[in-house]
Amino acid sequence: MKYQYMTKGTCSKAIQFDINDGVITNVQFFGGCPGNVKAVAKLVEGMSADRIAEILLGNDCAGRGTSCADQLARAVLEAKEAENA
Repeated sequence: MKYQYMTKGTCSKAIQFDINDGVITNVQFFGGCPGNVKAVAKLVEGMSADRIAEILLGNDCAGRGTSCADQLARAVLEAKEAENA
């Protein structure tokens, strides 16, 4: 299932990805620091939503209380919940 998440408190405005049985693929950020968000997307390719959340949840950018990586963690957990509903 394709999932889109509207980010909060970051330079990126949205994150889109596919989730299938809790596994995340095809991550794409809209906005944000291009090199960083492309790297994050490549690193999490094929990981489970739980593993992504375990690694990235709570990652902070410049004292904002969140980051593009943290928003991805929140997005995949939300998508996993929607997938299981």
